[in-house]
Amino acid sequence: MKSKYNRRQVLKNLAFGSGAIGLSGVLSSFSSLEILKESLREADRDFKHSVCYWCFNDIPLDKFASECANLGIQAIDLLKPQEWETVKKYGLECSMGTDEFAIIEHGFNDPANHTKLQENYRGLIDKAAANGVKNVICFSGNRRGMDDETGIENCANGLLPLVKYAAEKNVIMVMELLNSKVDHPDYHCDHTVWGVALSDKMGKPENFKLLYDIYHMQVMEGDVIATITKYRDYINHFHTAGVPGRNEINDTQELYYPAIMRAIVETGFNGFVAQEFIPTYNDKITALKEAIKICDV
Repeated sequence: MKSKYNRRQVLKNLAFGSGAIGLSGVLSSFSSLEILKESLREADRDFKHSVCYWCFNDIPLDKFASECANLGIQAIDLLKPQEWETVKKYGLECSMGTDEFAIIEHGFNDPANHTKLQENYRGLIDKAAANGVKNVICFSGNRRGMDDETGIENCANGLLPLVKYAAEKNVIMVMELLNSKVDHPDYHCDHTVWGVALSDKMGKPENFKLLYDIYHMQVMEGDVIATITKYRDYINHFHTAGVPGRNEINDTQELYYPAIMRAIVETGFNGFVAQEFIPTYNDKITALKEAIKICDV
């Protein structure tokens, strides 16, 4: 929920309050300063923190969910239906649902996949709706020599019945943008404009959106902040990682995440930003804590 206070209002109220009760009474301890800083951050942003479990899956999900809750993370990403109840025990949600049948290479650009994908996704959408999972991931599939126009046409034909079905269930179908240069050779939806064109082909439905993976799109096209700003209405989810290497998002890589996160906040984004880096630290939870701090603008 958006706070009724902005940063300036919080500071103004603090100034008046400190005049009435004394500045030392307001800022009497380090913990008071930390509470104040958190209040200022919360006043200015609506996005929510998440993390992709697959990057940390050597940690049992129960333990990982507990650690995430302690860090103030609100959700865990890319969980299968059998995992959703586990994270609920810790007050977390699944921010993006998936299942075994959702395969990157074999997606909606091939009409031969449509019947089986539609059957499987209807089942996943039903489970998501019953469990309060708002997003389910989908993929274009690989090109295999197919041109962009045909791929978009095929995806639209395969997805539109599902998008309409998902709308009835208040679930959003989310297609991920992935790089085809390094990690997913031949993937079709490898540029933002491709995903935008697909959405437009279907009439820009409210419950079909793009997952803008900052790592993948930096590899493919760069211009991250301008792209996020221009296509804000098409995007409802973000993933993070450092470039190159797909590791921590600190100063060992080329992206400056504080500026990217501020740009995301400026768009009014209120969805999830999910960490999807492969940690190199011996203590992986420390790496995650650092990433959340970097993104918590």
